[in-house]
Amino acid sequence: MRAHMALDYAGIPLEIREVDLNNLPAEALAVSPHATVPSLVLDENNFMDESWDIMKWAVRQNDPDRWLGRNEEFLQDAEMLVETNDYSFKEDLEHYKYAKRYPEHPMEYYRQRGEAFLQELEDMLEDNRYLLTSHITIADIAVFPFIRQFVMVDKDWFDKVPYPKLKVWLNSLLQTEWFKHASEKREIWQPDRKDEADSV
Repeated sequence: MRAHMALDYAGIPLEIREVDLNNLPAEALAVSPHATVPSLVLDENNFMDESWDIMKWAVRQNDPDRWLGRNEEFLQDAEMLVETNDYSFKEDLEHYKYAKRYPEHPMEYYRQRGEAFLQELEDMLEDNRYLLTSHITIADIAVFPFIRQFVMVDKDWFDKVPYPKLKVWLNSLLQTEWFKHASEKREIWQPDRKDEADSV
């Protein structure tokens, strides 16, 4: 989702192919040896299959609202946040969402571990409306989808806990056109179906 949001923001035309993760077509496997999504194919010799790399590439093509800041001033701090998000927090999120697969600990244990990152973000939002400054940056978009997933595991719980600034931040991003477009339901792409370009 975050890669799609960044590509949408940058105004880069796309042909979107929604695939079934449990039954990846040969065309998808040929593009990404790691069988990961999203994958961005630039041409027959160039592709990216890491969402964070796709985000950076997209925003470097066109950055009208300065998500990277002047001279990419926000990128280093964003990289640090993404490292925490994509490794330790993502693992905690996986355990929390699918706690039955990890019976070593109760669901609440995994949630508590993930809350450490939520609290870090809440603290960062003390000074600004968004994570790094007063406007949206690449850092916000990079971590937002994962926070949204964490929240949706038990929305009733999240509604009751005291993360006031994080809640405002999350709601603001949920209202963006980039999120709304990225979260639209699309038909599964069929290799034998005529491609339909989807410009984002």
